[in-house]
Amino acid sequence: MMANANQKRALNMNYDYRVTGQIIGRLRVQREMSQEALSGLAGIARSHLAMIENGRKKANVETLWRIAAALDMRMSELMRMVEDEMDRMSHVTKP
Repeated sequence: MMANANQKRALNMNYDYRVTGQIIGRLRVQREMSQEALSGLAGIARSHLAMIENGRKKANVETLWRIAAALDMRMSELMRMVEDEMDRMSHVTKP
């Protein structure tokens, strides 16, 4: 089975957990939420959320699921935003 162009692009993309943290932080600020409020809704420590947003800690799938739910979105939507940002960044950095 042949992969289409989007699948090929995704296969060549390396996951960067720091981008995930940046997106989460951006969404939180856009929704005018504090780290305290978001972490409380997600059921994680505020310091844990801060480390995820700052790229000092990798979030596991369950944590990402809970954060996405606390942001009133599906985890797939969050991951799509991360993929789109990483794709955009890869086009900016390539000559």
